[in-house]
Amino acid sequence: MVLGFSIALIVFSLMLVVLVLLHKGKGGGLSDMFGGGSLSSAGGSAVAERNLDRITVIVGIGWFACIVVLGLLMKVKG
Repeated sequence: MVLGFSIALIVFSLMLVVLVLLHKGKGGGLSDMFGGGSLSSAGGSAVAERNLDRITVIVGIGWFACIVVLGLLMKVKG
């Protein structure tokens, strides 16, 4: 069980890193490399950014939940 949550934590961590890098910041971000910067004035990019925010929050909650569950499992096991 600990192994499964450890693997899930690694997957959530990698996804979180990628999602945070895709966000548009002051200077653009990694999303500009894929053509997101040229379309930033279009209406569709605001929807995409909003969806990216939602996905990032969901992955962040999953990441946090994995840490809490792993902490509880380690406390009970040890």
